[in-house]
Amino acid sequence: MDVALGGTFDPVHDGHRRLFERAFELGDVTVGLTSDELAPKSRDVDRHVRSFAERKDDLAAELESIAADHDREFEIRMLESPTGIATEPQYDYLVVSPETREGGKRINEIRRENGHDPLEVVVVPHVLADDGDIISSTRIVTGEIDEHGTVIDD
Repeated sequence: MDVALGGTFDPVHDGHRRLFERAFELGDVTVGLTSDELAPKSRDVDRHVRSFAERKDDLAAELESIAADHDREFEIRMLESPTGIATEPQYDYLVVSPETREGGKRINEIRRENGHDPLEVVVVPHVLADDGDIISSTRIVTGEIDEHGTVIDD
């Protein structure tokens, strides 16, 4: 089975790792990594996002061990539109977080319009930080929490 997922992944955190784990449980994984142009447009908060090359290197390092644990292959491709790679016919699953579930519905609409079978959209629950709020890259970048959700005391 072929699995697609996408994001900015800057920085990678335990919520992302849960997405990756679920994706590799399902099959070989292609990760659409937002381009330098798309990354800022996909943010709810205006903040610095590292370059595609930097994010790709870090993402590959994260994925290597998870892929090996599941005896799976992975590929990282540049994502230049929000619906990106998942509209291509070869995928069986799309792994999403709760806030990107609607994007999965839109991707399946496009797939149907193009004569492709719909993807099974797998929603992975958020990972919560120690304070009960979700772990997010923005919270990490602003210094509220670390990548594992530990609250950082000032």
